[in-house]
Amino acid sequence: MQTIETYNFEGKKALVRVDFNVPLNDKFEITDDTRMKAAVPTIKKVIAGGGSVILMSHFGRPKGVDEKLSLKHIQKHLEELLGQPVKFAGDSVGDKVKAQAAELKAGEVLLLENLRFYAEEEGKPRGLAADASAEEKKVAKAAVKETQKTFVADLAALGDTYINDAFGTAHRAHASTALIAAYFPNNKMFGYVIEGELKAVDAVMKNPVRPFTAIMGGSKVSSKIDIIMNLLDKVDTLILGGGMTYTFKAALGGKVGSSICEPDKFDLALDIMRIAKEKGVNLVFPDQTLIADDFSNDANVDICDSMEIPDGWKGLDIGPESCAEFEKIIKASKTILWNGPVGVFEMSKFEAGTKTIADAIVTATAAGSFSLIGGGDSVAAINKYNFADKVSYVSTGGGALLEYIEGKDLPGISAIRG
Repeated sequence: MQTIETYNFEGKKALVRVDFNVPLNDKFEITDDTRMKAAVPTIKKVIAGGGSVILMSHFGRPKGVDEKLSLKHIQKHLEELLGQPVKFAGDSVGDKVKAQAAELKAGEVLLLENLRFYAEEEGKPRGLAADASAEEKKVAKAAVKETQKTFVADLAALGDTYINDAFGTAHRAHASTALIAAYFPNNKMFGYVIEGELKAVDAVMKNPVRPFTAIMGGSKVSSKIDIIMNLLDKVDTLILGGGMTYTFKAALGGKVGSSICEPDKFDLALDIMRIAKEKGVNLVFPDQTLIADDFSNDANVDICDSMEIPDGWKGLDIGPESCAEFEKIIKASKTILWNGPVGVFEMSKFEAGTKTIADAIVTATAAGSFSLIGGGDSVAAINKYNFADKVSYVSTGGGALLEYIEGKDLPGISAIRG
C-alpha cells in the first residue's frame, strides 16, 4: 500500500477526499474550522512534492443543488489556511471541471463543488413520491446505481492519484469515499488525517497501556449499546454518564424524576451491568446528580442521590462527589477514551462534570497517559476549554470513529487497504 510520506507527487494531480462539512452561521461564516485545519498538512505535502491538488468534499445534506450549501462559502477561509489562492470549480464533474483539472499547474489547488449536489455521490434516489411502491423504489435505486458508475469514473478521470483524508465519512460506501479507489489500484493512499486517526484508535483499542478507562456520555443507552458492548472486552473501567445514566438507575429501582429514561431498555441496562461484572470491568455511574426543575440555565438547581431524583426534577449534570470520583479514576489511568459529555455542558450551570473530566484528562496526559477524544460533543467540550493541544489526539471522526471502535468494517478504509 502506498503512503503519503513516501509517494512521489512530482507532476501528479492528486484527488484528495477531505471532510469540509463545517458549521456555518447565518452569515455563511465558519464557526468551527477544525476539520479544515486538519486537512492542511496533507494538501501541503502534495504541493511540496511538486503536485497539484483537487479537493472533493460533501457539505450538509442537500436534496439537489442548493446555493446555501455550496462549498464556495469556505473558499476564502481555505485560502487563508493554505496561504495561497484556491480555484473553485463550480461543479463536481463535467467538461468545464475536466478542463480546469487539466489546466492545473504544480502547486495549484482546485476545490470541487459539493459532491452531494449529485444523488450519485451517495447512490440514493431522490424525488420519489412519499407513497412510492417497493417496485418503484427498487427501480429508482437501480437507476442511480447505474449512473453512479459514470459519476465515479468522471471524478477519477480528473486525477492521477487518490488520497482519502476524510475519516468522518470513512464509514460510508459513497462514490468519493470508497468506490473511486478502484480506479487507482497502485496509486491510492490515506492522508495524514486518516493515518493519525487509525494510529490513535488502534493504540487505544488494540494495544492499550493499562489501566484503560473509557468515559461514555450520551442521552440514550440505545444509541451507544454497540460501542459499550465492544468496550467491555477492552477496558478496565467504563464510566457512564449523561442522560443514559438514568435508564440504568431506573432499571435498578431508582426514582429518576423527569430525567431522560428509556423504560424499554431496562433489561438491556441490567444485562450490561451483569456482563461487566462477569468480565471484571469496573462499571462506574455517578451516584450523585445535579438536578434542575427546568431545562434552562435559569432553572433552580439542587444536588441529590442519583437514585432519588424528585418528581418534576431532572438530572442535568453529575454532582461534586461524582466529579471527585471520576477525576480520581481518570488521573490513575494510562489510556483514556472519552466519548460524550456527562452533563449539559453548553449551559454554565451544568458544565462542572464535563469540565472536571476534561481537566482530569489533561492532567493525566501531562503525566504520560494516552488520551483520545472522540465524538462531536466531546470535541466541542475540549475546544470550549481550549484543551485540544493538551490531550494526545482529538478525533474528527464522529460516526466513523464510533463504528471503528465498535469493530465494524469501514468502507473508506477497506477501499485503500484492500
